[in-house]
Amino acid sequence: MTPRMSRSSDKERGPIPRRVQKEGRAAINGDFVMTAEEVNPVIRTLRQNGIEVVSLHNHGLDDEPRLFYMHFWANDDAATLAQGLRQALDQTNSATE
Repeated sequence: MTPRMSRSSDKERGPIPRRVQKEGRAAINGDFVMTAEEVNPVIRTLRQNGIEVVSLHNHGLDDEPRLFYMHFWANDDAATLAQGLRQALDQTNSATE
C-alpha cells in the first residue's frame, strides 16, 4: 500500500487493527465507475460479499453515458475479497480482453 493510500484508509476507516494484520487478512479500498443500469446489481453483489459501499456519486451533469462512481471498503480473507470483487465486476459491461 502506498503512503497516500494508507493515509486515506486511516483517515476514512481507521488503521487496520494488528490482530487483522496478524491473521493474514487483507483490506481493500477502491472504486467502480459504471453506468446507471449497473449501479444496483453491483451494490447488491458487493453487499452480499461483505464489501461495504462507502459512497455513490457522479461528476457531470450532462455526461453521456451517465457515469456513477462508487467507493467501497472491506477487510477479510484475500481470496474472499477477490471473489466478491470479481462477482461485482461481472455485473458490469466491462471488457474481458
